[in-house]
Amino acid sequence: MNRALILALCLGLAACREEVAQDTTPVELTAETLGHFCQMNLLEHPGPKAQVHLEGMPGTPLFFSQVRDAIAYARLPEQSHPILAIQVNDMGAAGATWEVPGQGNWIDADDAFFVLGSAREGGMGAPEAVPFGSEDAAGAFAAREGGTVMRLSQIPDDLVLTPEDAAPAESADDPDFEDRLRALSRPAEG
Repeated sequence: MNRALILALCLGLAACREEVAQDTTPVELTAETLGHFCQMNLLEHPGPKAQVHLEGMPGTPLFFSQVRDAIAYARLPEQSHPILAIQVNDMGAAGATWEVPGQGNWIDADDAFFVLGSAREGGMGAPEAVPFGSEDAAGAFAAREGGTVMRLSQIPDDLVLTPEDAAPAESADDPDFEDRLRALSRPAEG
């Protein structure tokens, strides 16, 4: 066989290869579902949850005890895989309560309306970014519990990346904050 024919066959096979998109269908929580950061059973913690689907890890999203933690994870500089989807519980869905945020009520984080700064704490006792599928439901929650309604892209880093006991304004004016955050992810020299 000559080289031109082999090259043509290889190019033809490559062109026929179909790219299959990774399934990012939400995965329901079970008694075995553990939070990515805390490694604790998510069903034992109140408040909304989140799941993050990473490229190359089909069917096994990372789960988070708090929505705030998933947003922080997405913004940390040391990501090992591209994020394909972030899904959160719609706390405005029928049947969703703070104790049982629901099954089957996952929505894309980019489509959600979040209430930040409310009186409600998330599953790990930290301030929470409470997600809703509609702006009206988010506004009604904010009117009852306090807070501000924002879209995911509007949430400032300092509301999700600062430790819960630090005031957000402390890091917002600190030019070294991101450098210190990146230093935490570097391996220790020794």
